[in-house]
This record gives sequence, structure tokens and C-alpha cells, in this order.
Amino acid sequence: MAVLPSKVDERPREHETGRELTRRLARSKATTGPSIDGAIVLAADTIVVDGEELLGKPLDSAEARHMLERLRGRKHVVVTSLALQTTDGTLVQDTCESTVSMRDYSEEEIDRYLASGRPLDKAGAYGIQDGFFDPVEVSTFQDCFANVMGLPLCHVVRSLRRIGVEPMADVPAACIAHTGYDCHVYPAILAGDA
Repeated sequence: MAVLPSKVDERPREHETGRELTRRLARSKATTGPSIDGAIVLAADTIVVDGEELLGKPLDSAEARHMLERLRGRKHVVVTSLALQTTDGTLVQDTCESTVSMRDYSEEEIDRYLASGRPLDKAGAYGIQDGFFDPVEVSTFQDCFANVMGLPLCHVVRSLRRIGVEPMADVPAACIAHTGYDCHVYPAILAGDA
């Protein structure tokens, strides 16, 4: 496995939804980015959707603060699309959406989080996995935790199966062990019902 950065203009087009944007970007990254001969290419893109507004990665700390203040104490949706391209050019795409409730964190907590630098490389300026900040009301969360982290692993498994590839590991068990989140949605995802 190798990680190969892709140079894709990630700006949304006029009137593009989160689903349309992430699907377009994942497809573009998979089909135009660097590749390794004989390898399946996996590309993904994640966006935070707050109402009609798309929140990508903040440009700076001021924009990150604005996003965190905007999302505080409210619900939004995280959309991640992925694309797999096989060596014969077959392209498989999938999209995962998770509803996220943010907790009512304080200005001081935002200050500490911004000082860590972590918000700057995350859509919506937060990471569900950032335990020292704990931005999400995980007790009410009922969707794919890995999606909010940026790669819905069970959707990757589902897509791999569509091209005839079976993972060698129990991906849901590994995801639960890594995140510490007791996921209840993976059976529906793997069955194609979610």
C-alpha cells in the first residue's frame, strides 16, 4: 500500500451539493492521480454540510474558529465519497452520510483546540477522534464513526466486494477496536442497506 497525494481543485461548483462534490472529487482523484502498476486506487473526499453550506478544511485559524462556533451545539451532516479504480479501468463509487450532533463546548476549549493546530487539516475544523476536545455528542451518535474521521471503512469493504476483492481482516472489528466506538450500523452497511 502507498499513499500518493493527488492534485485536484477541491473548490465546489455553483449549486453543487455535498454528495455531488465529494463524488466528483473522489472520482477525479482516483482517475487522474498518480498510480502504481497493478494496484487498485482508492480515493476519498469528505465535506461537512451545515444546512446548504459546504464546510471543507479551514484556510486558517480564524476560519477554523468560525466553523467551530457555527457548529457548536447543533447538528450537521458529514458526507464522504470514495472511488475505487481497478487496473482494467473499472470505477466503483460509494457515499456515506452521517448526522453529527456537536456538544456545546466553550470558547476556552476552542482556543485550546486551535492552539493544537489539529483543526486546520479537517473538514469542518474538527476531528471526532480528537479526544482531548471531544467535539461530538458521541452518546447520541448512531452513524458511521469512521466516516466522520474521513474514510468509511465498511463502505470501502462493500466497494471492494463489488470488484471481487475480499479483505483479509475483519474490518468492522478492527474499526471498533481502533475507534473505541461500538458501531451498530456496519451490518446494514455491509448488506447494502445503508
